[in-house]
Amino acid sequence: MNRSARVALSALSLAGAAALLAAMPYVVGVDWERILRELGELDAGWPAGLTALWLAGLWAYTYVLTASLPGLTHPHAFMLNAVGSAVSNLLPFGGAAGVAVTFAMARGWGHRNAAIAVSTLVTGVWNVLSRLLLPAVGILALLVAGEAPDRRTAAMALLAAAALLGIVGTLALALRSERAAHAVDRGVRRVAPRLPRRPRALLLRADGALLDVRGRTIGVLRTGWRGLTAGMAAYLLLQAVLLYACLVAVGADVGPAEAVAVFAINRMLTTAVVTPSGAGISETGTAALLVHFGVPAGPAAAATVLYSFYTYAVEIPAGGVAWVGWTLRRRASSGRPRRLLVKK
Repeated sequence: MNRSARVALSALSLAGAAALLAAMPYVVGVDWERILRELGELDAGWPAGLTALWLAGLWAYTYVLTASLPGLTHPHAFMLNAVGSAVSNLLPFGGAAGVAVTFAMARGWGHRNAAIAVSTLVTGVWNVLSRLLLPAVGILALLVAGEAPDRRTAAMALLAAAALLGIVGTLALALRSERAAHAVDRGVRRVAPRLPRRPRALLLRADGALLDVRGRTIGVLRTGWRGLTAGMAAYLLLQAVLLYACLVAVGADVGPAEAVAVFAINRMLTTAVVTPSGAGISETGTAALLVHFGVPAGPAAAATVLYSFYTYAVEIPAGGVAWVGWTLRRRASSGRPRRLLVKK
């Protein structure tokens, strides 16, 4: 795909996200005037508290990055995360551009290409594991909230949650144990021929992938898996608390189990590739689910907009500031030796 096509696709995707965001209130039966009125009635202390939660979540994620890239400091990890999030929030399929930015910044701090590649791979694996785990958590939360219409549906949902948890546990064990990794690889080879065409082709393409990932990342995983896991868990927990705080701030009455289910579905919808970070899609789905749980349309839409501001909109200027700061410091540090040589 040439550059002009990529620019056109990005513009189209951003326009689609803007249209979906603009239409979101009307989907749930409210208008923007009502949403702005709800947000205008927030107590003065809420913005500071929500901002603190947002920053705490970003800082928690630095433990994921520092565990995956030895020698990376937490301030540098914070900048990497901010810039990468900004790129993902601006571009459809922004992962590749985010990786390029990560390489440029990390190399500027003296990290080797091989270490950066391993870090990118490890953090990608941990993000995939968390995305597999969230649906299971969401299903269990819905069961706790009593949202299953009958026992058969509840049993199927519980089975699905158990299967997802089993997959996550198996993958995690395989990454830690060479014997488990070989067992999973053999299992994939045995199961793949018996599946329908599409899943069969997917598994066959992934043949040996787990062993390859483990071989490349074993050094980091041996020493950093605790930091990776704790950092990711803390990050997701703080993101969930941020959502619940947004609900409380606008007076949306929803129970903890429903809030967990809403958070899980919101995070899953952000993986939609049609728009950058699923913008518009995740907000519409989140607001609709809140209304389904009995939250009035006004507070549901207001809480969704408030949460989206902290998890999507504000990350773009924050990433821009981090990028400018990194660029200026790099230019200053690269200019010092030349100035010293001129003086001599």
